[in-house]
Amino acid sequence: MASHRKPRTSVLASPGGRRTAAGLTTAALASVTLLSQSADAAPRAPKPTIEEVKKKVDDLYHQAELATEKYNGAKERADEQRHTVDGLLNAAAKRAEQMNRSRHQLGMFASAQYRTGGMNPTAQLMLAKDPQQFFDRSHLMERLTSRQKQAVTDYQEQAAAAAHQRVKATDSLEQLQKSQASLKESKRSVQDKLSEARQLLSRLTAQEKARLAALERQKEAAAKRKAEEEARRQQERERQRQQDGGGSTGGQTGGGSSTGDSSSTKAEKALAFARAQIGKPYVWGATGPSSYDCSGLTQAAWKAAGVTLPRTTWDQVKVGQRVATKDLQPGDLVFFFDDISHVGMYIGGGKMIHAPHPGASVREESIYYMPIYGSVRPG
Repeated sequence: MASHRKPRTSVLASPGGRRTAAGLTTAALASVTLLSQSADAAPRAPKPTIEEVKKKVDDLYHQAELATEKYNGAKERADEQRHTVDGLLNAAAKRAEQMNRSRHQLGMFASAQYRTGGMNPTAQLMLAKDPQQFFDRSHLMERLTSRQKQAVTDYQEQAAAAAHQRVKATDSLEQLQKSQASLKESKRSVQDKLSEARQLLSRLTAQEKARLAALERQKEAAAKRKAEEEARRQQERERQRQQDGGGSTGGQTGGGSSTGDSSSTKAEKALAFARAQIGKPYVWGATGPSSYDCSGLTQAAWKAAGVTLPRTTWDQVKVGQRVATKDLQPGDLVFFFDDISHVGMYIGGGKMIHAPHPGASVREESIYYMPIYGSVRPG
């Protein structure tokens, strides 16, 4: 039998349904449009200018170098502590060996006493077959008692010394752990700063990188002009001194008992070494021979001249005679920034040899490229 039910009509198929669907589609598109417009209307951070990028990168390199000097100091302390700990552990082992010998000797005396049974002298005399043998044995025991007392004293002294060595070794181990923790923190800080600088530079287009290089050349040229001006002024001052009968200042000493000639010879040796390193890469924490950081280079250069300098810029600035910028001589160390985080070796004419920063190599550059903190003359 045929069904009398009417076929269902789809909402979308009906005219009203089509209008409803069209309305929904229009509303959805409107919503998307509004969301898009809202997103576009959200404020975007302006892209930094090349000048801002350069300043940021320079600041990061500066912070990385500061962290490098902290790393150098922590590494030096860790190395010293490790050497101290090794010495204390060796000393503690020797003390333990001496204490064991004393303990062994005490054991021998204890065994001898056990064999006598702890009998009192009267009983031993009454039981002795030969009185003379008793008196000989008594004399021997008196001597043994004296040696036993000394053995006890020796053991007590060795035990006290061993305990003291253990305490010192424990303290030094704690200091070593602190130095190693500081070393790890400084290393992480250096790596973070350099990573951030690399990321900033990697985002630049080829055109922006060219602009950045041009800004760097402008800065170098300005520093070079200032160095040349200072060199001319220095030459003028020297001529004036000679006219006034003052002679050359080339024989000034670096303090202490060194003569002018020996100080000059040492400076020449240090400079010769520094010049031979030109072109080698800057690597933070490096002291040569294939790469250097700034204080690693100056330390190695003066070591070649027979002068021992500390590892960090903060300690190197305390060594030698302080000199004014206008009185700089070849071989003098010039320190930069208020935090004394960089150092170079003066070569004359307002220029220095230094290891600049990661990505650069040891090179000659104007001392006016960075703000000068002060200078010293080792020797």
